Amino acid sequence: MALKLRLARAGSKKRPYYHIVVADVRSPRDGRFIERVGAWNPMLPKDGEAKRVTLDEERVKHWLGVGAQPTDRVLRFLDEAGIAKREARNNPNKAKPGKKAQERLEEQRMKEEEAAEAAKAAEEEAKAAAEAPAEEAPAEAPAEEETKEAAAE
Repeated sequence: MALKLRLARAGSKKRPYYHIVVADVRSPRDGRFIERVGAWNPMLPKDGEAKRVTLDEERVKHWLGVGAQPTDRVLRFLDEAGIAKREARNNPNKAKPGKKAQERLEEQRMKEEEAAEAAKAAEEEAKAAAEAPAEEAPAEAPAEEETKEAAAE
């Protein structure tokens, strides 16, 4: 029989209160359990004098020794009490955007690169155009002067 240390909800609507129980994994959340080993009242303030979590440490240690597995939330409580050690979770992929969002980001990067290349090409053309008229301008200037002189005569 596989055992779990888990939460069973009690309390009224919008006023949760949880019992920490030892139960068979096949039994329903709020259903049959073997033993009640603690309680959690999430309505109490975290830093208040009142205890949010109460545990019967001796019975919890017994059930852990028998092979009961705590759920993640109960394991957090046991870690706070110093009964069991909870390893920190590390899921670096959780923060990454989804597949479609990654595709949109890639398209946006491509557009930005194309715009940067176009701006660079336009800048190079502007430089080339600035240099070329400077060389041609003196050649054209005398031609304009000649036409002005011819018109004046």
